[in-house]
Amino acid sequence: MTLEVNPSDELSRDPRAARRAANALKTDLRDLRVQLAMLNHRVGAQAELRDIDLDCLDLVSQHEPVGASALAKLAGLHPATLTGVIDRLERGGWIVRERDENDRRAVVLRTQPERNRDIYQLYSGMNGLIDEICADYTPEQLELIAGFLRRTTVAGVHATARLEEEGA
Repeated sequence: MTLEVNPSDELSRDPRAARRAANALKTDLRDLRVQLAMLNHRVGAQAELRDIDLDCLDLVSQHEPVGASALAKLAGLHPATLTGVIDRLERGGWIVRERDENDRRAVVLRTQPERNRDIYQLYSGMNGLIDEICADYTPEQLELIAGFLRRTTVAGVHATARLEEEGA
């Protein structure tokens, strides 16, 4: 009879092993960041969008309808810089400005679904590969991974805010 050891039990007993595993994970996250940046850059180039424009388009897509000031905060951009981004996205047919239904003086941004299909198509290869990877995991494992990624995203938000406060 073989006794299966839960890796987390082993790591919790050996602080050095836990530190090595955490460092390996951080290295993997750095590699992922670089690879995703390269993918996003290539997608942006094929769609004729600057990297920051693609980022803002993604944020509009996730949070629409979104106001310009909320988008500036989400993107970490100065409002004046964001104005140029919004203008380029609107000229390219990626987004539209509409009157806010709750405040007729305000404007909100929405994506143009038919135009954004082009972006989804450019990401289809990566999405298909991620689907294949996800098929190797149970729903419980995927929820654990998703929880880790959400917590890592929040950590990134806090680290960014800290740098802003320090004036970096």
